[in-house]
Amino acid sequence: MTMVRSRRPLWLVLAPVLLTMACRGNAARPEAAAAPAPATRTVDATTAVAVERPISRFVAVSGTLAAQEQADVAAEIAGRVIATPVERGTRVGAGGALVQIADTEVQAQVDEAAANAAQIEARLGVAGGATFDVERVPEVANARASSELAQAEFARARMLVEKKLLAQADFDRSRAQAEASGRQYEIARNGSEQQYQSLLAARARLALARKALADTIVRAPFDGVVDQRLVSIGDYVTRGTKVASVMRISPMRVELTVPGQYISAIAAGRSVSLEVDAYPGRTFTGRIRFVSPAVKADSRAFIIEAIVPNDSGELKPGLFATARIEQASQTPAVLVPYVAVRTDAGTARVFVVTSAGAAEERIVTTGERVGDLVEITSGIKAGDAVATSNVLQLADGMRIAGKR
Repeated sequence: MTMVRSRRPLWLVLAPVLLTMACRGNAARPEAAAAPAPATRTVDATTAVAVERPISRFVAVSGTLAAQEQADVAAEIAGRVIATPVERGTRVGAGGALVQIADTEVQAQVDEAAANAAQIEARLGVAGGATFDVERVPEVANARASSELAQAEFARARMLVEKKLLAQADFDRSRAQAEASGRQYEIARNGSEQQYQSLLAARARLALARKALADTIVRAPFDGVVDQRLVSIGDYVTRGTKVASVMRISPMRVELTVPGQYISAIAAGRSVSLEVDAYPGRTFTGRIRFVSPAVKADSRAFIIEAIVPNDSGELKPGLFATARIEQASQTPAVLVPYVAVRTDAGTARVFVVTSAGAAEERIVTTGERVGDLVEITSGIKAGDAVATSNVLQLADGMRIAGKR
């Protein structure tokens, strides 16, 4: 009888053997020890205690700086520009020359008006600034003397005719002469009064001519800086032609929009501190000059205007400014050193040191900045100890070794 052997795969034959060897090897190897947990890291850091005390509150608003005054200066007479003594940026005082216009024709008008006025003054006897008195006018004085003489002769003639010592014809002639001389006197007075009115008109024309002569020099209306010069030598200008723009930049004005909820905290005369991007870290101080009497219905905000000294000229019109306005009353606040706050991606946090000496991370919200301190409005309370150094190296649960 023939026996048939079944052929099994080699791996099925060797598998029990390998399994047995593996079990014996594990039994012979000492049991592996579990990996120890990593030790907690310790960071050296100073600490400070959060304190509570009253602080001044500020309203944060923004606005734009503007010149105190700005004027587009125009020519007041027509003529050819013959001089331009200023350029952009030139500092000028009140009355300083900006542009000069040819004055030959105007000077001739002044001379003519002065001659006409002087002629009438001499005729009236008021040359040299004397006060006008119609009785002192030479023509009036002569007419008055003639009238008085005629009246005296008429009085004598009347006395003689009453005594039958003078013919009636001579008396009538004397009376006619007295009446005529009286009328001549009145005519002389009226003529002198008219001439005096002519003198006033001549003096007015002389004043206008002199003003026109003065207007040939276009002057700055106030102390300031030339923003633009709009004409050049040789240009012909007419009355009303703008020749230059002048700005007064000391002090400066800043217009601020304040939410209506702060209307009771804002008043004229209150201090305002300003910061501008052009001067990082610099603070400029001003005072509120104007508070709008009404709140805008659409925005529920009101407008204030502050005046900021600018003697150095550093501030420029048009700069954007962030302003802080101090409120009248003080309120309590929890304060910690500013260096204790770490801000990551817009989130502020501090590390409170627990009684066990561990760092406990707290997400906080900040308020007013008070010197080297900052207000914490939520996240910690007064009396909490916070880390103030090596804050960037801290993490929640780390050990802190340091002194308060």
